[in-house]
Amino acid sequence: MMKNIKHKTDNQISSELSRRKFIKAAGASLALLTFPGLATSLSVKNSAVNSPKSPKIVWVLLRGALDSLHTVVPTFDTQYQVLRPHLSTSFNKPLLPLDNGFALHPSLVNLHQWYQQKQLTPVVAVSSGYSRRSHFDGQDYLESGAGSIDYNTGWLARAIDVKNKRALAVSRSIPISLRSSEHVFTWYPTKLKSADDDIYQSLINLYQDDESLKTNLISGLEVMGVIGKEAVMQKDKMKQGKFVELSQSCAKLMIKEEGVDCAMLELGGWDTHNNQAKRLEKNLTELDDGLAALKTGLGGEWQNTIVIVGTEFGRTAKENGTGGTDHGTASALFLAGGALSPEKETSKGNVANTSSSKEVLIGGKIAGKWPGLTDTELFEQRDLMPTTNSFSWIAKVLTQHWGFTDAELLQVFPQLKQIS
Repeated sequence: MMKNIKHKTDNQISSELSRRKFIKAAGASLALLTFPGLATSLSVKNSAVNSPKSPKIVWVLLRGALDSLHTVVPTFDTQYQVLRPHLSTSFNKPLLPLDNGFALHPSLVNLHQWYQQKQLTPVVAVSSGYSRRSHFDGQDYLESGAGSIDYNTGWLARAIDVKNKRALAVSRSIPISLRSSEHVFTWYPTKLKSADDDIYQSLINLYQDDESLKTNLISGLEVMGVIGKEAVMQKDKMKQGKFVELSQSCAKLMIKEEGVDCAMLELGGWDTHNNQAKRLEKNLTELDDGLAALKTGLGGEWQNTIVIVGTEFGRTAKENGTGGTDHGTASALFLAGGALSPEKETSKGNVANTSSSKEVLIGGKIAGKWPGLTDTELFEQRDLMPTTNSFSWIAKVLTQHWGFTDAELLQVFPQLKQIS
């Protein structure tokens, strides 16, 4: 059995001051989860009243580190264009306006409509608390949800066990988020392949944006006699499953009479070190179309659903020399669904800062606290500084949508004991 991997050591970041700022920012909001006032911090419709079926959650993991600054654009921050002279002017269409000077990427047409309908809440400057910049560890940390990496259990698995719910993983194998529960089943529209074949294809997918690495990998497989070049290239071209189709199937399975209470979807390709403008335009369109298909497929159950969209970490505030961005820290989180309540208003200000229990989260508002983009405001003078923790937002959804108590939240996020 794998042992938990601890990440926070004294030499993991270059500046002790920045380290303290990071821990304070990333961990402070988690402390809120231990307060009874949490129950009033997220306004969600009573799904039990709206529908005889159970309230549903869909967890969407964007693997590769979404660049939030190119997705939820802070047009009001003058440093944005200074840090990104090319990326800030690379949008082919007008940005889609939100509140307080923020705007959505023009590819997110459906999400923008949901925002106007008060069914979308973008959360800016969030982090899981993971303090390094490894994709694999960052994803594992986010999926574990336990303050350290545990490959054998995930936060969503623990959540469904607490409430005796059933989950669907749209995947060929169970992702960490849903491991440790016996109430999970998987579905994926591909023929069964050998483990080795699956590994080779995963490596090809990983290297899809680096022609040199991919060419070397394919050449190596040919030399080993593992597989022919023609077959490798054919598999590389074939989609493993378009996100829109996976989302449609996910919705169908969730609304069956013997359907499930929650599901997990995954979408890769967000590691945009180069050619970011074109790649994110494509990826965000795919995400937007897929989530729209999910809503359509759920039908009336959309009013009973909350979708959580997250990523392992963000990207550098400053663009690099190849038209992209590098691994960063804070990113964005999206909450969507018909179960978000539009009935209450947040207090006035640049952004709805839910660090106060007197303020509420609603659809149609920007949530989180904007840290700024000056050198002194950036984490390690390079990354967007996290101001709230991803798990605090997820916990609020669990509290309001699935009726979690503080004690039950501790079973899902055991690291809360360390800061309560």
